[in-house]
Amino acid sequence: MSLDELRDVRTPDADPPKSRGGRAALRPLLLRLHFYAGLLIAPLLFLAAATGLLYAGSWQAEKILYADELTVAKVGESVLPLSAQVEAARDAAPRGEIVSVWPAPGPRATTRVIMESEELPEGETLTVFVDPYTAEVRGRLATVGDALPLRAWLSEFHSSLQLGEFGRNYSELAASWLWVVVLGGLVLWTGRRRKRRAELFVPAGGSAGRRRTLSWHGVVGLWAAAGLIALSATGLTWSKYAGENIGQLQDRLGGATPAVSARLTAGAGSGGADEHAGHRMTEGMEMPPPVPPADIGIDRAVEAARAAGVTEELQVTLPARGNGYVVKERDRQVPVHLDAVSVDPADGRVMDELRFADHPLLARLTRFGIDLHMGLTFGLANQVALGALALAVMSLVFWGYRMWWLRRPTKERRLSAGRAQPRGAWRKLPVTALLPLVAVTAVVGWSLPLLGISLAGFLLVDLLLGFAAGRRAGAADSP
Repeated sequence: MSLDELRDVRTPDADPPKSRGGRAALRPLLLRLHFYAGLLIAPLLFLAAATGLLYAGSWQAEKILYADELTVAKVGESVLPLSAQVEAARDAAPRGEIVSVWPAPGPRATTRVIMESEELPEGETLTVFVDPYTAEVRGRLATVGDALPLRAWLSEFHSSLQLGEFGRNYSELAASWLWVVVLGGLVLWTGRRRKRRAELFVPAGGSAGRRRTLSWHGVVGLWAAAGLIALSATGLTWSKYAGENIGQLQDRLGGATPAVSARLTAGAGSGGADEHAGHRMTEGMEMPPPVPPADIGIDRAVEAARAAGVTEELQVTLPARGNGYVVKERDRQVPVHLDAVSVDPADGRVMDELRFADHPLLARLTRFGIDLHMGLTFGLANQVALGALALAVMSLVFWGYRMWWLRRPTKERRLSAGRAQPRGAWRKLPVTALLPLVAVTAVVGWSLPLLGISLAGFLLVDLLLGFAAGRRAGAADSP
């Protein structure tokens, strides 16, 4: 071990504070929290980052793996009517019930016909890929939303490690603690004394000791902080417990995501006539078969939607259970195209319109945030950025554990948790800082239940360890 490493091992994480103000008093508490959170939550953060890295690469991987299904063999001169493409899909999977159609978004892309099937697990659909020029069926795949099998599996692996509802606790814990660890690390890193300001932004060179590891840990954490906090916030929006609280808060603030109304009015969908009008039932008569509702067909429904300004990459939901056609744009890349209309199947009348620009601001921000988290908003550049953030988290965890290992007592060969900041740091905080801190912690712990529960668990274990250490010290001092 070099002299520099030995000095690092015996030197506390924090440089002596310049003053005794609130920030200086808060630093020991942040050091203790950052130490234990990094030690115990870091494995979950590493898992979330590693699985997220795989998911970020799945967008490009599925284009290669499912090229036959996603692309046509040859670009034709003209596209067949959607109805003909739907019939080809129906013939290929006669036991499925067609629920929606995604017309080919580009000249080389296939049309997707999405079906529900009792043979598939809940949440999955059967997607039939049809050549829009020839109506040739290019393949069939079990899908989840717009995700093909590989990305659907990796998405579930990222969110639950393929462990179902119980597994979702891991990703929610990781998302709940990520912003805490990042913000705490930012305060600790920016509050350190340094000879040159450049050391704040550029990793130090020199021997591969603890100081160099700390420099890389701090600088990379600083540069990645904004992206990591954004990932934490957006990940929480669809988590199980915190997501429910966030959704309720968003609804109270008027930020709920609106939906286009597709409900048919009385008499709509059948030409405005009552199917039993003029019929009087007498004893012995049989009920006549119902008259099938009028339907203009998917081609005319799409024409009506395009005439109403819904013109980009489309998703067409077929009429069902008293609803009309719903035609939505599904292009989430900037600039986004997410307008929607509903069309009366009887006469092609546009019943309702919903423009993305008319969504509440919170709903639009939520949509942008989730799509950024998924790697959609900026396409390949977005996915590369997500991969870089995932590698940053994995590196930060590695450097954190390396610093913990280098900081262990040099003569101690048994595995231990190393030295944390001494207990009782909170007692040094002024009341004006302590009370708001306690209040904010309580609110955050209530809003993010897994964060609150795990934090309470940390405190309980710490108290028990402190009590045990006090008993041992008392026994050692007694004659």
